[in-house]
Amino acid sequence: MASAPAGTAGPAAVRTRPDRCPGILRPWPADDGLLVRLRLVAGNITVDALRGLVRVAQTFGDGRIHLTSRANLQLRGLPDDGTGQLAAPVRQAIAETGLLPAPAHDLVRNVMASPLTGIDGGRTDLTGLAHDLDQGIRASELLAGLPGKFLFVLDDGRGDLLGHWCDLGLVALDEHTAQLRVGDHWGPVVGLSRAVPELLVLAERFVAERGDGPEAAWHVDELAGPLADAHPADPRLPEPAEPLPFGAGDGWEHLAVGADGIDGEELLGLLAGQSRVRVTPWYGLVVGYGIVTWEGSRA
Repeated sequence: MASAPAGTAGPAAVRTRPDRCPGILRPWPADDGLLVRLRLVAGNITVDALRGLVRVAQTFGDGRIHLTSRANLQLRGLPDDGTGQLAAPVRQAIAETGLLPAPAHDLVRNVMASPLTGIDGGRTDLTGLAHDLDQGIRASELLAGLPGKFLFVLDDGRGDLLGHWCDLGLVALDEHTAQLRVGDHWGPVVGLSRAVPELLVLAERFVAERGDGPEAAWHVDELAGPLADAHPADPRLPEPAEPLPFGAGDGWEHLAVGADGIDGEELLGLLAGQSRVRVTPWYGLVVGYGIVTWEGSRA
C-alpha cells in the first residue's frame, strides 16, 4: 500500500513576496533576454503549434525550445519592449500558436498527468479529465488568482507521478475511481466523473484561504490549517514507479531532450510525419503514438 504522497517538504514556508513564476504575459528577465513559459495541459501540444514556437524562437529568441520539469515549454532570449514585457510582435506571434487560450489564466494552467495515459498502460485514460480540469480552471474567475507555482498532478494508476509533489491531484484506483491528493495528505476516494468538480472546489477554497499580499501562501501545505480532512490511503493505490525510461515502447518512443533544450530545426526533424507530441516531466518527448483526442480515443 502506498504511503502518504510526496508534498512540499519541511515546515510551511514564510512568504515575503508574491511568486514570480513566469508565463507569457509575465516574462522573466534573464541575462540573455526575456524568458517565457508556455503551459501545456498534461504535456500535450500539436506539432503545428510547435512549428509556430520554433519560428518565434528563431526569429526573436535563441532558436531553441526548452523543456521544464513540469512538462511545459520555455522560450529564451526574447526582446523587451522597454517595460519588462515582451515586444508586441513577439507576443502576437506566440498568441498565434494557440498556446495563450486564456490570458487571465496564463500563469495558473499547471496540470501534469502521466505521460503515457491513453497511449500505453495505466488503469484509465486521464487525457479527457486533464482537459476538463483545464477548462474548469479557465472558467473560474476566482482561480485566476492561483499562484503560478500551484500544481495539479494526475496519476493514471501506474504510479509514475505518485512520488511527485503536488498541491492537488489524484491517483486512479481503477477505471472509474480515484483517490484525491490534497497537499501531502490523501483526500477522499471519488468517482472519476466527480474528480474535476471536487478538485475545482478545493482549488477555489485554497484561493479564498491563502490570504492577500506578499505573505499569501503559494502551496496547500503552507495554509494555516488543513484545506480538507485527511483520509487513509486506499489499499488499491500503486507503489511509486520509476520515471519513464528513454527509448522505444509499444508504438511510441520517449526521446531525451535535456534541460538545455533542443535546436528548433533539430526538433522539427525529429517530429517529421508526427501530428502530436507529449512533453514529459523528465525533459523528454513522447512521440509516434498518433493522435490522442481529448476524449482519449486514438486515431
